[in-house]
Amino acid sequence: MAASFFFYDLETSGISPRSARIMQFAGQRTDMDLNPIGEPANALIKLTPDVVPVPDAIFITGITPQQTLVDGYTEAEFLKYFYDEVVKPDTIFVGYNSVRFDDEFMRFLHYRNFYDPYEWHWTSDCSRWDLLDVVRMTRALRPDGIVWPFAPNGKPSNRLEYMTSVNKLDHEHAHDALSDVLATIAVAKLIKSKQPDLFKYLLDCRMKKVVSELVLKGAPFVYTTGKYPSEVLHSSAAVLLTKHPKQESAIVYDLRHDPTPYMAMSVDELVTAWQYNVDPEAVRLPVKTLKYNRCPAVAPLGVIKDEITQERLGLSITTVMKHLQLLKRGHEQFAIKLLAAQERLDLDREQSGEGSSSLSVDERLYEKFYDTNDKQAMKAVRAVSPDELNDERFKFHDERLVSLLPLYKARNYPQSLSSEERAEYDGFCHRQVFDGGQQSKLSVYFNRLSELAKTDITDQQKYLLEELQLYGQSIVPADATE
Repeated sequence: MAASFFFYDLETSGISPRSARIMQFAGQRTDMDLNPIGEPANALIKLTPDVVPVPDAIFITGITPQQTLVDGYTEAEFLKYFYDEVVKPDTIFVGYNSVRFDDEFMRFLHYRNFYDPYEWHWTSDCSRWDLLDVVRMTRALRPDGIVWPFAPNGKPSNRLEYMTSVNKLDHEHAHDALSDVLATIAVAKLIKSKQPDLFKYLLDCRMKKVVSELVLKGAPFVYTTGKYPSEVLHSSAAVLLTKHPKQESAIVYDLRHDPTPYMAMSVDELVTAWQYNVDPEAVRLPVKTLKYNRCPAVAPLGVIKDEITQERLGLSITTVMKHLQLLKRGHEQFAIKLLAAQERLDLDREQSGEGSSSLSVDERLYEKFYDTNDKQAMKAVRAVSPDELNDERFKFHDERLVSLLPLYKARNYPQSLSSEERAEYDGFCHRQVFDGGQQSKLSVYFNRLSELAKTDITDQQKYLLEELQLYGQSIVPADATE
């Protein structure tokens, strides 16, 4: 079939793709001119009893866990539908902040259910794209013809509901996945009609080869990313410092800043400056890791040669070139120290409990890739009947798959569990919701419900609160109430 976009959006039980779950999936295929093809997809996915939703997330989406249980697919059922109806050759998967949010949830969904987490967005000439950075770069470089919104605090904002409101685009139910999909398509049409050249250029930049070729030239380039402040329209001039030694990415320097004080820092000082710090007075290292496969919005420096664009970004080409010359004087030594600092930060994260050794099996997606044997075994898992799902049948090399198999069976085919398997899954659920005592997931959940009940809430939110109270009681394992 011809190349097409598939715009999609998720509503989830929380913000962490490791621990939260997809509750709603919606999407619409379009041709390359953004005309709809076929009917939209819109599905709920059942929440399982080992997952405690975040009440605030339910308040935003309005989707209760009970709705998903009545009308939703199991995760395994949904993925079968996804591959039967959605994943087609030459599909470009698009969302609004999808690379950092929705795609991550989809990867963990695949991982839990014995699918390769990555192949869906690259096999059969498929690819992915993210409209949020397209919007950001359009605002920064080519804003003409579009109304640009501001947040209530007066800062520039590119939130989807703001974009649709000021440009009078249909978006009746923000935070309903299908409504957000249709709104995203409307914003894409707006940018494509007003700035077609930039739209096409950034569409090409979804390919990591295009991005890496620009960055690895070593010349300054424009980089638009949410990591830069909204006051400068999330944009600056960056330059390559060094390739990342372990990832398909580059460490780049923000040439808005004089590099002299940073090049003089020791490795210890660089570690401190590189860490996230909420103190506005703290020294923040103007260095970012740019990942080629995350559809970054980058462009040659020449696109900001005019004074109007430089003024809009608060960025002078003269200053950029001055800082570039300063950086060149100590570039190699600075890069060596940065790599040492990054290695230290990675080690600190591992030792502080952020490493894979401290994670549950559900959270260990990024530990390593599957080998060919395990991919074949995973395919076999998906093909057999629930009664045939047992450890003896499948010879996995990856121990994560051994641990995931009983969870896969219990979550997707609970009616097929033996009494022993049921007891094991009940024990797992008990640990998931009760471990941690006063800080357990269920305690935090009920405490938050109590806090929300004391606030000024609408009748609809009162209904959601009652439903969440009932749901919380329903997932308390039977042995906890004895």
